[in-house]
Amino acid sequence: MTAITRFAPSPTGYLHLGHAASALFSFKQSEPHGRFLLRIEDIDQTRFRHEFLDAIYEDLAWLGLEWEHPVRVQSDHFDDYQAVLDRLTDMELLYPCFCTRKDIQAEIAKIGNAPHGPDGALYPGTCRHCSRQERKERIAAGESYALRLDMAAAIKRAGHELVWFDRAAGRQIATPEIFGDVVLARKDTPTSYHLSVTFDDHLQGISLVTRGEDLFFASHLHRLLQEILGYYVPEYHHHGLLTGPDGKRFAKRNKSMTLRSMRERGLDPKDVIALTDAFQSQK
Repeated sequence: MTAITRFAPSPTGYLHLGHAASALFSFKQSEPHGRFLLRIEDIDQTRFRHEFLDAIYEDLAWLGLEWEHPVRVQSDHFDDYQAVLDRLTDMELLYPCFCTRKDIQAEIAKIGNAPHGPDGALYPGTCRHCSRQERKERIAAGESYALRLDMAAAIKRAGHELVWFDRAAGRQIATPEIFGDVVLARKDTPTSYHLSVTFDDHLQGISLVTRGEDLFFASHLHRLLQEILGYYVPEYHHHGLLTGPDGKRFAKRNKSMTLRSMRERGLDPKDVIALTDAFQSQK
């Protein structure tokens, strides 16, 4: 089967060496007869900057990468994600949560030894117990709310053990309960990374998802969403995070290691490719 791969950066900063390694890996996996897609994940419109978006295209072209057109830009497709939210609502798997961060912290403090997941202490489920009438009245009153997945109900709907495959770690049994009742949308951001990336990977027929090992646990949740929505299950490759001499991983705030900075310093694309290969060989 020919591979369909993608590179899906967020235009919230300049691409760095770690991004280059991920993009180059995905591109190589699509050769010689597969497809390589570029997707712009810009649902965080508060941090979006046009100069970062322009730089993504410039940096990738400078590296010698080619991708299919048109490029899928997530902010152009909020209606798609709303349709998925509507499906989950019809399944009775979503509920509105009116808790502020302060409310949640106070409730967790009452619990004491609260269970923790990849993103910290799990939401205690306060609003899961609100009646339909109370939810309706609070929404009508204009209260802000997030839409949370009823994790127990979603797992019950899946009905069986869920598995996924990672190229480095092998066969994995999904344990999405580690996230608790995760937020899938907010008033100011009408979708979440988890929802939009799962939908887009299915829509675009991605067969290999490449991303950093910091997102390894997210695949447990994505596997559940795939199951209850009837989506295709891709293969995964969670690569090690590239780090500098100080042992800290590359980040967008590290300006000296951005591709833009390297271009300005006169480095050749071959130099950057050699650097990413050297770092990868150390993992």
